[in-house]
Amino acid sequence: VKFIYKQLQWSLYSNLFIDDTCPKCEEGWELHGGKCYYFSTSKSTWYQSRDYCRCKGGDLVKIDSREEQVEKHLRQKMNNDHDVFWIGLTDSKEEGKWLWVDDSPLNTSLAFWGDTPKQPDNWTGNNGENLPEGEDCVVMGKKSGADDLKCWVDVFCKRNYKSICEKSAETGRVTRV
Repeated sequence: VKFIYKQLQWSLYSNLFIDDTCPKCEEGWELHGGKCYYFSTSKSTWYQSRDYCRCKGGDLVKIDSREEQVEKHLRQKMNNDHDVFWIGLTDSKEEGKWLWVDDSPLNTSLAFWGDTPKQPDNWTGNNGENLPEGEDCVVMGKKSGADDLKCWVDVFCKRNYKSICEKSAETGRVTRV
């Protein structure tokens, strides 16, 4: 009986101090699904945006799941329908071969191309606007929303838009008493 009492006592005592880990993000970043996201408020080209994300320890966002297509959350960050965000997808190395910033290919079952007009369209310009390089970088977002999450559009990489940076969450230790 004394042995069982000591075991119960130890069990109760050890459960008072549970040491867990939890994901956390530094100030200015938002935690979502174990990753940290930074939504820029200033506009820059795709290349400048990527450099900025890298300087902050991340990269332009790579969409790995429907849950990560944070389009509904993104609407809160938008001021109007033209307020869109760069993501880390480009076909600048080879037209039509869409690669993420980590050089992994786009999983077509996780592609959220817009429908109006049909995307990607590699538009090269009209009405005096000439874009010989075509549209090789991708923005996402539409304030009025698309219920099916289809809000990606290929655009000219040298246009200025806001961006979404992504990096892994840091692991913090929490002790509960």
